[in-house]
Amino acid sequence: MTKFSNMTKRIALTGLIISVGFAAQAASGDGEGKHGGKMRKERPSFSQLDTDANGEVSKEELAAHARVRFDARDANSDGKLSVEEMTKDGHKRAEKRAGKMIERHDTDGDGMISFEEMSEGRKEGRGAKMFERIDTDGNGSISEEEFAKVEKFGRGKHKDKKRGE
Repeated sequence: MTKFSNMTKRIALTGLIISVGFAAQAASGDGEGKHGGKMRKERPSFSQLDTDANGEVSKEELAAHARVRFDARDANSDGKLSVEEMTKDGHKRAEKRAGKMIERHDTDGDGMISFEEMSEGRKEGRGAKMFERIDTDGNGSISEEEFAKVEKFGRGKHKDKKRGE
């Protein structure tokens, strides 16, 4: 029974570390958005969380780490996060993504994307792959049934495959 209790404690602590990390991440808005389910920013190392270096991370140490991340976002130090404080880094990431999109699709070099440039990218890149995934019978068009599957399972990457479809 003791082994089970120790294992349960370890699992619970791991879950707590992860959940506090995600909560702090959400509050901070830090990190670079990435594809493929990768975290937006690397998690803190164990040694960063274990501030007293005793080989264990306490709830207090996790809370302290979350507080530091929260305070970093609280630009006016009022102890609260406004919409602007929470979205500041999100706007930076959106600008960066838009810049990369322009680099990828701006074939005439004018610093903007025309409908034709964007459409050409869709024919060759992700848009074409997405169309192929939705067109499950491979006939070159999307039926109402195929369209309904996409709506039912959401727009997430490969969600239909996860559900055995």
